[in-house]
Amino acid sequence: RAIILAKMLQSNHPCIAWSGLSRKIPVLLFCPEAIISKDGKIHCIGERYNMAFKIVRTESRLVRGILTNHGFHEVHPNSNDFNLMWTGSHLKPYLLRTLQDFQKVNHFPRSYELTRKDRLYKNIQRMQQAHGFKNFHIVPQTFVLPSEYQDFCSCFSKDKGPWIIKPVASSRGRGIYLVSNPSQISMDENILVSRYINNPLLIDDFKFDVRLYVLVTSYDPLLIYVYEEGLARFATVKYDQASKNIKNQFMHLTNYSVNKKSSDYISCDDPEVEDYGNKWSMSAMLRYLKQEGKDTTLLMNQVEDLIIKAVLSAELQIATACKTFVPHKTNCFELYGFDVLIDSNLKPWLLEVNLSPSLACDAPLDLKIKASMIADMFSLVGKCMLKQCLNITSNRFQVGI
Repeated sequence: RAIILAKMLQSNHPCIAWSGLSRKIPVLLFCPEAIISKDGKIHCIGERYNMAFKIVRTESRLVRGILTNHGFHEVHPNSNDFNLMWTGSHLKPYLLRTLQDFQKVNHFPRSYELTRKDRLYKNIQRMQQAHGFKNFHIVPQTFVLPSEYQDFCSCFSKDKGPWIIKPVASSRGRGIYLVSNPSQISMDENILVSRYINNPLLIDDFKFDVRLYVLVTSYDPLLIYVYEEGLARFATVKYDQASKNIKNQFMHLTNYSVNKKSSDYISCDDPEVEDYGNKWSMSAMLRYLKQEGKDTTLLMNQVEDLIIKAVLSAELQIATACKTFVPHKTNCFELYGFDVLIDSNLKPWLLEVNLSPSLACDAPLDLKIKASMIADMFSLVGKCMLKQCLNITSNRFQVGI
């Protein structure tokens, strides 16, 4: 049986590449076009090796569509017979410990060291103290309240702001507001108070930020991949520094989940048009800035530097947790959503790192970018380990992806 399957695998196939010095290591490749059209030749690869996945505590039509159209079959969330688990939240240590070497999950233990706003800022603060403030000056000045309320008030007496308030563990712009006085802050829960960047780089007088997709396949050794494309997300009201506008979320916040509720939100129905409406491709944004005489090469080098330093700030904690709870080095991978704001001096600032960044495709541009990104992600994850292991009990080959 093993000889027959090996010969089948070695035949030419669009989803199989061969690597290694002797080109004997099979690598599973994913095709983004599979999300919109079923191709029998692509579909058969997952069927051939009885590849299985499960989706737990989340919903992702994009992930399900790509895997299903590559011939993977979905198993019940309680099943342990899977190659890939895609989940919207962290896994309990006892579940991590049961993983076999061919199984993959899309979260590392303690990823909240990056994705919880308070932990991210504390970790970066620690790196500033250890390696010099200037070397890790990638986030605005920040205080965690209520524990650092007095420190904040002392700082506020020297700089009246405005300041931006964020809950430590929220997403999609929920609970965010601006203040010009400490008395305006509600401290019913732990919050972050960050210096508001009031000189954002504008395009056509609108504020924007950039969502970048960052894949980490290992923390020991550390392997980081930055996807070549991203999304520029625009506010829906032209930017004005006047204090009377401080409560206008559609002016100051760039979150899509906030601005899609605005009557001024403009969507684009043509995937080939990447520089129209309130959501552009990152490459379209960079082309625009280059035409305006901006040094986009330097900008992207600084963005990559920011990403590396942010991940490094949490590396030790996450790598230690992996050694404690994860039985095999290749079990975990993680897709992070990095939100970056560029100021008028072309300096990038890290706003936050998102656990399980949205894969919703509300516009054709979303599908175009995210489907290719997810396909590339699964191909990279597959590169770590496409191994055949004979399962004696079920009498089938399981191919780790």
